[in-house]
Amino acid sequence: MAKKLFLLDGMALVYRAHFAFSRNPRVNSKGLNTGAILGFTNSLVEVIEKQKPTHIGVSFDTAEPTFRHEMYQEYKANREEQPEDITLALPYVRQIVEAFNISLLIKPGFEADDIIGTVAKRMGKEDFEVYMMTIDKDYAQLVTENIFLYKPSYSGSDIEIWDIPKVLEKFEIARVEQVIDILGLQGDTSDNIPGIPGIGKKTAIKLLKEYDSVEGLIAHAHKLKGKQRENVETFSEQGILSKKLATIDIHVDIEVTESDLQYSGFDKEKLKAIFDELEFRTLSKRLFNEAPTKTTTVKPKKKNEAQTSLFSEPQAQTESIEEQIIEFSNIHNTIHNYYLMDTPELCQQLAVRLEKQEEFCFDTETTNIDALKAELVGIAFSYYPTEAYYVPINPETKKEILPIFKSVFENEKISKIAQNLKYDYMVLKNYGIEIKGKFFDTMLAHYLLEPDMRHNMDRLARNELQYEPIEIESLIGKKGKKQGSMRDVPLEKVKEYAGEDADITLQLKHTFAPKIEKNNLEELLFDLETPLISVLAEMESQGIRLDKEGLAEISKELTLEVQKLEEGIYKKAGTTFNIASPKQLGEILFDKLKLDENAKKTKTGQYATGEEILVRLAEKHEIVAEVLHFRELVKLKNTYVDALPELVNPETGKIHTSYNQAVAATGRLSSTNPNLQNIPIRTAQGREVRKAFIPSDENHVLLAADYSQIELRLMAAFSQDETMISAFQNKVDIHSTTASKLYKVAIEDVDSEMRRRAKTANFGIIYGISAHGLSQRLNIPRPEAGEIIRNYFTEFAAVKSYMNDVIEQAREKGYVETIMGRRRFLRNINARNRVDREHAERNAINTPIQGSAADMIKIAMIRIQEFLQSEKLKTKMLLQVHDELVFDVHKEELEYIQPKIADLMKTAIPDLPVPMEVEMGIGQNWLEAH
Repeated sequence: MAKKLFLLDGMALVYRAHFAFSRNPRVNSKGLNTGAILGFTNSLVEVIEKQKPTHIGVSFDTAEPTFRHEMYQEYKANREEQPEDITLALPYVRQIVEAFNISLLIKPGFEADDIIGTVAKRMGKEDFEVYMMTIDKDYAQLVTENIFLYKPSYSGSDIEIWDIPKVLEKFEIARVEQVIDILGLQGDTSDNIPGIPGIGKKTAIKLLKEYDSVEGLIAHAHKLKGKQRENVETFSEQGILSKKLATIDIHVDIEVTESDLQYSGFDKEKLKAIFDELEFRTLSKRLFNEAPTKTTTVKPKKKNEAQTSLFSEPQAQTESIEEQIIEFSNIHNTIHNYYLMDTPELCQQLAVRLEKQEEFCFDTETTNIDALKAELVGIAFSYYPTEAYYVPINPETKKEILPIFKSVFENEKISKIAQNLKYDYMVLKNYGIEIKGKFFDTMLAHYLLEPDMRHNMDRLARNELQYEPIEIESLIGKKGKKQGSMRDVPLEKVKEYAGEDADITLQLKHTFAPKIEKNNLEELLFDLETPLISVLAEMESQGIRLDKEGLAEISKELTLEVQKLEEGIYKKAGTTFNIASPKQLGEILFDKLKLDENAKKTKTGQYATGEEILVRLAEKHEIVAEVLHFRELVKLKNTYVDALPELVNPETGKIHTSYNQAVAATGRLSSTNPNLQNIPIRTAQGREVRKAFIPSDENHVLLAADYSQIELRLMAAFSQDETMISAFQNKVDIHSTTASKLYKVAIEDVDSEMRRRAKTANFGIIYGISAHGLSQRLNIPRPEAGEIIRNYFTEFAAVKSYMNDVIEQAREKGYVETIMGRRRFLRNINARNRVDREHAERNAINTPIQGSAADMIKIAMIRIQEFLQSEKLKTKMLLQVHDELVFDVHKEELEYIQPKIADLMKTAIPDLPVPMEVEMGIGQNWLEAH
């Protein structure tokens, strides 16, 4: 009889089960959410009963850092925090595995895939068929003649078993090992593996067909052209690193034998006790032949109950069914009615119905994700769940069809619902329609409810509704140059896709609205975040002019400076080498120049040469400072100086950044294409980039209005510290005041070094800085830094008291709030793990301060935009960066608007004990104005 070994990726299966039950949680009488446990156990039982393995093991990750974290500190850095329900579920899951008499395969410092890879390869050499059960396709790199990837059923799909031909087909490669090369080239956003910029899956496949591997590609980089060659040469080491990060370790030192994995049945007594505690009655019936207790859930309507009228009322029906795994619904197994409104007569009927609604949901279908470049393909509407109406629009019909809906969109009495409403707002505005009325953006609603999670519609549909939406790529193809357009998709498919988007978004609104009310977030959503949509849309549409010629000159200067730095570095090193290569740089610094006898190495034996390490070595040899400067200039040139001109819209001649409201958990705005928040300002070369941002024409100037020390002022206001409040009220320099207190000298005797240290302490305290962190920032011994912090809290006792109170409240409530009631949940605030707990404590201190600053500038932006529009001024608000607003001001209006803008910013949140100050500057470019 063949031996059949199943190796289960426990964490992957637990996460899958958790999200499958997230819409309808299974909570027992003790208040424990058992969905993840139940889903995992069902999967385990199904494998045992249907696949009948002779051997089985379940592997889990551990909390300890792995060798990949040592290789690359940013590994998995963008992962969301583990949901609390999963944290509570895992001990039960492990108990259940043990009660099934199944080996738990765990080793600190190694991930489940490494352990499974090791055991699979070890047993795969014997007379075993090995099945790695996971939803992670990275395991495909391990597939051999007798090792298979077993993908469990998902969203109604059947199980998939990948053998060698299947892997080669799925990845379009010649050898299974090339799975790792694909991952190394394209990277992996979920694990934060960087890859090589500009290389996606299709490009990776193409390059591997020609050059076979990452190493082969790098060796032949000279054969490539243009930006691709530059990227491969510049990021070659990053590509090699990414391949190492993506490689599953098959040599883990874990003791497990064939007899350890042999399955002989479960321990009924242990398992029954766990099931009784968890109240798994149906599973008890299934395994122990006991009578189950029925539970109630919603049952989909039968086909003959489907609505047939275009505008019928929906009806729900319930029926008792036994406890079971909830598989995701989708468009193929869900009764729905999506109608095509493809004549003016049908559109008129729909418009009449929409006019009678208190609210409706809509979604635009377009040809481009850039709203300024997008052509409208159609609009879907929904005002009843499972019912939607799709209006196709093309260049020939737009003049006839769009006016029919203009009055509906501009009716202020009707609420408008959408997902990422700012995009739809901008698209329709380009067609002469301005959306008015109360907005409900499901993306923003979820952002306020769960700021640390992701908010795209597909994810929300899965998590909140157990619904798997149609993937856009199934209609227009995967991302890349060959991706098609919605304009080319058959109308029937577009109707189903667009109708589903509007329908599901409406259902999400019905899910989120009561939660927004329950959590007292209505004011924040309806008075702050949604009014900001039109403000940001206007700013993005305006854009800002760029001096491309000026940037070209800066690029030339940087090229010469980088070359000069290279020559200096080579001279000091006594040899030439790839400065951008961490490996080669490490060998120069530590093997040749002997700068640190105890230099830290990664798991692969390569020296660590990150910025923190080099900063600490800067005083030991001047080559280090030059390397740091080299890195800074290369990044500045590649990321901004050379990249910004490529982002200029050819029709407007301007840069149009995109502002993101639902990214930063603190409430701050972020921006992309370009990311304006990260343009360097502390270095002379970085500041030069701001010179390239210029007014719209000779009749305008740029005005920059910047909140002065807003976060320190808020800390003073919240802590009620008398010294800080007095300094701000009397306009005394806060950093000199702090230095005077810390060093026990008169304020006039504070020197520049004292003030510098006090300034670092002031801003560091807001972020909950430790003695170690302060010592690194100031480059002083840790005891000295600790003494500064102790003195700080002695002199500013009210600040320490405030911070302690915030942390204590966070422990009790599980979250902290900003001045406008914005919440950030801190699920690790009571964690046993010290690192996790201290990280949560720092967020508890910082979020109310940084989040309130974000609230304040958002309120100011809304009021300033109202002022500019009501006065019908030519001045436009263009940019928001950190605590700064940038305006394109008509010269005739300059004297009038300056005090108005300052006042609106200062009084955005009134009645604070500390006055807000706004610094203003005017110039022919952003640098001059700043």
